[in-house]
Amino acid sequence: MKVNKLNIVIFIGLLAIIGVIIMQLFLLSQAYNFERKELDQRIHFALQDVVRKIYNDNQSNLPITNQIKKVSDNYYIVNVDDVFENNILEHYLRTEFNKVKLDQDFEYAIYNCATDDMVYGNYISANGKPQKKCENCFTKKNELIYYFAIRFPKLKQTYANDLKQYWIFTFVLIVVLVIYVYSVILLLKQKHYTALQNDFINNMTHEFKTPLSSILIASNYANSQKEISSNKKLSRYIQIIIDQSNKLNQHIEQILSLAKADSNQIQLQKSWIDLEKTLDLIKENISLKHHKEVSFVFKDTINIEIFADAFHFYNLLFNLADNAVKYGNDTPEISIAAQSESKYLKLIICDNGPGIPKEDLPFIFDKFYRVNRKDNEEVEGFGIGLAYVKKICELHHWHITAKNSESGLCIEIKIPLKNISNG
Repeated sequence: MKVNKLNIVIFIGLLAIIGVIIMQLFLLSQAYNFERKELDQRIHFALQDVVRKIYNDNQSNLPITNQIKKVSDNYYIVNVDDVFENNILEHYLRTEFNKVKLDQDFEYAIYNCATDDMVYGNYISANGKPQKKCENCFTKKNELIYYFAIRFPKLKQTYANDLKQYWIFTFVLIVVLVIYVYSVILLLKQKHYTALQNDFINNMTHEFKTPLSSILIASNYANSQKEISSNKKLSRYIQIIIDQSNKLNQHIEQILSLAKADSNQIQLQKSWIDLEKTLDLIKENISLKHHKEVSFVFKDTINIEIFADAFHFYNLLFNLADNAVKYGNDTPEISIAAQSESKYLKLIICDNGPGIPKEDLPFIFDKFYRVNRKDNEEVEGFGIGLAYVKKICELHHWHITAKNSESGLCIEIKIPLKNISNG
């Protein structure tokens, strides 16, 4: 696949989202470890205080060695190494867990050295509701004599509940990633369909041009024959064929030009162009095409050269002037002025037409967008002329805008001063 700006943006966006998800998973892991460590410390401190109270009751000296052994995340063995009562142990466990705010279900069992077996104590529920006991979950430790085991059956659920907001953020990010990937797939499919559409348009218009050229050649030849020229009715019909064929040819050229621009097939051949000569040529060709008097006013356009593609620059200005004549009033007036600013030269093309309705103005440069005219129920054209104009401006890195004035529509083209020379 050809590397272009779209592929780069898609790749960077994908990397960014994956990076954020990885960071979120890392934070989730860190939060989980912190939560587990914090709960483990609270349990450890509470059990130490339980052992200390038992030794105080027995008026014995507390051993220096650590008497609490963590077997798993939710299972602990506490070596008391001294006699203790079941009811006293449960009371101390409840009291110390409340002190450290450990709202956990727990169950415990005490080793009975007389029967050499673990005697199940009780299941203490944090919410007071009865829960299913697991009397077989406690195992013996052969090297110990006076000890008890304690188990927290819902400790892992607590980790998940405490990290609920992290899980939600992670889920949202994963959903965003899925939506992004799905959108990219749709975008690439649409891009592929657009490329196929442009290829179809190119092939179709090329196929149209061959018979159309034959029609124009035959019509022009027929129109020059004495038999036709002497018959006003036939001559008029032949001229209609020629005019409509030329109009169709212009439409085909517009479609081809826009298709090439959309597929980035246009290679600009830039050179220094005399603005005044280009405008004079446009004035001449507009008058020949429309067979009516069109008033042109040029202001401050003398001795200005523009670094641009001569062919497309001419087409750009010709399209704007042609639109001004086609959609203007019966006596078209077109003014083209050049204004210098700090960083730009502004070309301002204005007409004396009715302008563009306010609701349509932001969209006139969109491809295939056409404006409904109040004086004509039928929408004219293909909506590609101004789209082509904007595309050529973008390829030259110029900026184009449109606005209504008191007298009609004005198109402004900003050209950087580095592309301007005063001859």
